[in-house]
Amino acid sequence: MAQLMMTGRDWALLVLLSLLWGGSFYFSEIALAAFGPLTVVLGRVGFGALTLLAWLYLSGGRLPTDPRLWGAFLVMGVINNAIPFSLIVWGQVTIDSGLASILNATTPLFVVVLAHVVTRDERLTRARLAGVLLGVAGVAVLIGPAALRQIGDGVLGQLAVLGAAFSYACAGLFGRRFRALPPLVAATGMVTCSAVVLAPIALLVEAPWRARPEAASVGAVLGLAVLCTAAAYWLYFRILRAAGATNLLLVTFLIPVSAVLLGALLLGERLAWTAFAGMALIFAGLAAVDGRVLTLARPPRAVEGAGEG
Repeated sequence: MAQLMMTGRDWALLVLLSLLWGGSFYFSEIALAAFGPLTVVLGRVGFGALTLLAWLYLSGGRLPTDPRLWGAFLVMGVINNAIPFSLIVWGQVTIDSGLASILNATTPLFVVVLAHVVTRDERLTRARLAGVLLGVAGVAVLIGPAALRQIGDGVLGQLAVLGAAFSYACAGLFGRRFRALPPLVAATGMVTCSAVVLAPIALLVEAPWRARPEAASVGAVLGLAVLCTAAAYWLYFRILRAAGATNLLLVTFLIPVSAVLLGALLLGERLAWTAFAGMALIFAGLAAVDGRVLTLARPPRAVEGAGEG
């Protein structure tokens, strides 16, 4: 079976997805000033599910009724939202966001290995593996050496974020079964199940009704829900259906780039030389995974029999 390749449109959608998820760091920071982390996650998936349901029904779509499909949505919601969101929140109690970003960027490494084992159209190649390693190195350089100094401290927190990366990888491969569904239906089913799973946990642990939020915090939660969840997961399933799990989860390399650039543009943060070096490594890695640049660089093969009289 032919290897799945990224088109120009797929790359554009991947960049847009990275911008949406890169912006989630800013919304989360504002929301966490008033709400507990589990409440923020519940607000994100809860209002995200409501947004997707309204979008689906207003566009004339309907949710499926097959119980087996809802069972698959539930599994996807657990391994793509409930488990990794909770592990990352718990892990960041002992490690900072920079190291968490680097560890989260190992997601494509897990994907390329797992995909090689369980699929026929996302096989591991030397160029793909080299590209993923370049991307991880680029994220490390982009975030900066200070984050790497934490390696060895907070081991359980680091293992938690690595567990989240592995869970995301499993979700990307599990989500291939939804290719026959419209992306809006798949996103709605998954996020709805995520909200159902997370609601009792957040309500019992944090009692969010006690919060006294300001308008900015409420707006941040709605931004997380509408942009970083509803719109983002619609894009997620579109890219997954067209380009496969390995290409989709390259977004974990682009998210730190988006976050750094948004910080420079919106908050006036200065970019160090390491930011540009890290971005260069990331883009080199993405080019290697895509493969087309390497193909163009190879000399054309001589046509068999050319020059024979």
